[in-house]
Amino acid sequence: MDLNLLVVLQQLLETRHVTRASEMLHMSQPAVSRALQRLRATFDDPLLVRTTQGYDLSARAEELLPRLQKLLAGLTKLIAEPEFNPAEAEDVVRVYGLDLEVACFVSPLIQVLRREAPKMRLEVRTEPRDHFELLERGDVHFCLTGMSPKTAEDQYRRLLVSQTSSVCVMSADHPLADSELTLEDYLTASHGLVSITGHGPGFVDDRLAALGKKRHLALRLSNFMTVPDFCENTDLLFVLPEVVAQRVSLGRGIVLKPVPVELRSSGINFYLYWHERYHRDPMCIWIRQKIMQHLQLQ
Repeated sequence: MDLNLLVVLQQLLETRHVTRASEMLHMSQPAVSRALQRLRATFDDPLLVRTTQGYDLSARAEELLPRLQKLLAGLTKLIAEPEFNPAEAEDVVRVYGLDLEVACFVSPLIQVLRREAPKMRLEVRTEPRDHFELLERGDVHFCLTGMSPKTAEDQYRRLLVSQTSSVCVMSADHPLADSELTLEDYLTASHGLVSITGHGPGFVDDRLAALGKKRHLALRLSNFMTVPDFCENTDLLFVLPEVVAQRVSLGRGIVLKPVPVELRSSGINFYLYWHERYHRDPMCIWIRQKIMQHLQLQ
């Protein structure tokens, strides 16, 4: 059955008049009359019957009208653009990122939610793992990272939230703390590495390999939060994104030094990623708008 006929049927049953129904539907009267004939054949019922006062509903039409109104109202709601009211929303926003990335960039989001969407909940995951696996499975709405997906990049959208450079982090008592850090000095030192995946060399090792050089790696960590504990009272050097290094060095006996010229890169970008499945979700659209307003390029 042509579903458009149900719209015509509703107007006919509500107005009980072919001409008025045609006016409401912006259709010609003959077209509505033809539709009525098709409807009568479909339901095997006159639907509208003549009386001395005009048309009235048949017994079948009386039974059909409330069900038809409910059905078409449901279809209208189904097709209508979804709305999002943050003040009343009770959605759960799920975000993944490493500890310091979350502390630097995601923690301000809870302030926005408490102020504008007090019934919503923010759930944050920080365990070291493949960032994009969680997005792929739909376990989180957003992922904050300086990494890039290695496969299926067309599945993801992203928003730049920070640009930073790399710095060398060392104890304030380190012999190199009071002088400019040269590549020769850097190579004589021992080093620590924060490795998200837990395997493979870091980007510094790749740069050194291109120069035909190698550093002594004495420690591998899986998160940024413990760097001060291993750095403050040892001779180990770490290379970290500056925005992260500034955060971990607060209140600690740690200094930040520019990395040797030979190891400097064009910069590190941190992005907020989301999967295509959530790109048009009203709640996720609102969250991205808040991030653009309050958190972008902090």
